[in-house]
Amino acid sequence: MTETEHNYAARVGVTESAADRVQTLIRMEGKPNMMLRVGVSGGGCSGFQYGITLDDKIGDDDRVFEDHGIRLVVDQTSLDLLDGSMVDYVEDLVGASFQIKNPNASSTCGCGSSFSV
Repeated sequence: MTETEHNYAARVGVTESAADRVQTLIRMEGKPNMMLRVGVSGGGCSGFQYGITLDDKIGDDDRVFEDHGIRLVVDQTSLDLLDGSMVDYVEDLVGASFQIKNPNASSTCGCGSSFSV
């Protein structure tokens, strides 16, 4: 994983499975400049909730990383809570979804979309 902007080590990555799915979604959108945006906001049943979207804009406080051929955007505030995290894409009998493996989370909700530190 290499960082494409700013002068510090990248701290959030994606698995090959997640990168493949993001590339598919970008092709479906027809916008090759799209990036995977990962963020954290207050809320959810555990205190914080994850947000994962496609975005083509970079804000002043965003960090941009490249991993497995895709660009990943994380705002500085979220990056502090996501340090060392990995975004994965999982398909199973129940369905398919992006999941975040966050080493900073002390607990997560049953659906995996919110966490506490």
